[in-house]
Amino acid sequence: MDTTRVQMLTDRVDQLEDPVAREAAQDLVAAVLEMHGAGLAKIGEVLDEAGAAGEEAKRKLLEDGVVASLLLIHDLYPVALEERVREALEEVRPYMESHEGNVELIDVSDGVVRLRLQGSCDGCPASASTLELAIKEALEKAAPDIVGLEVEGVVDSAPAPQLNAAFWMALPGSRPQPGEVAAIEVGGVAMAVANVSGSLLAFRDTCAACGEPIAAGRLKGGVLDCPACERSFYLPRAGRSMDAERLLLEPVPLLESGGEVTVAVG
Repeated sequence: MDTTRVQMLTDRVDQLEDPVAREAAQDLVAAVLEMHGAGLAKIGEVLDEAGAAGEEAKRKLLEDGVVASLLLIHDLYPVALEERVREALEEVRPYMESHEGNVELIDVSDGVVRLRLQGSCDGCPASASTLELAIKEALEKAAPDIVGLEVEGVVDSAPAPQLNAAFWMALPGSRPQPGEVAAIEVGGVAMAVANVSGSLLAFRDTCAACGEPIAAGRLKGGVLDCPACERSFYLPRAGRSMDAERLLLEPVPLLESGGEVTVAVG
């Protein structure tokens, strides 16, 4: 479904100069939506009556973005907004924690989600605006029907990056297994993607000490050794070096949702 085209046609209806024609077109759109809503509600009732098979069918339907959007439009989505928001925050929490931060859900009221960023990212290239970007991406996938988002907490002087579909890209190829590091290129950006105790963490494939690729290094206990200069970096803490210089690898925002892994490039 081309939502852009639907919006464009709706705008054209609203701009009709003839008030009679405009009202008739708007009534037609409302009648069609009402009919679709009634049909979707009936489908939901039939699936509810079908037991386990119906639940499996609903699960598959909800994974389809078009179906999910229609259900949200008609207020028929079976999972409450606050629950979907909490699930989205749980998905992004490992990334937040890997950069010594966290996020707290303060309130969901009238479609507006209020969050508070916690922790300190002092000296970490994953700025508050980048962390906020990862949160917005997770919420946009799980709860596109939120009316507004208010974020309190860490203040960052850098302007927040703009969220758009091209900024986030799917991670290609197979995922590294626990204890492994993979060199993966996404959107022309070379990355070192590590699996630390089942959690995926992504960094630019550049050693902060010598500038050489680091993905081929040895990973043990969350510590990645540069194969060129042998400097060690602790990945679960934003890729900090294990020496007094406290150098940092450059992190890349990574989200895992519904079996899909996306990274922010650009």
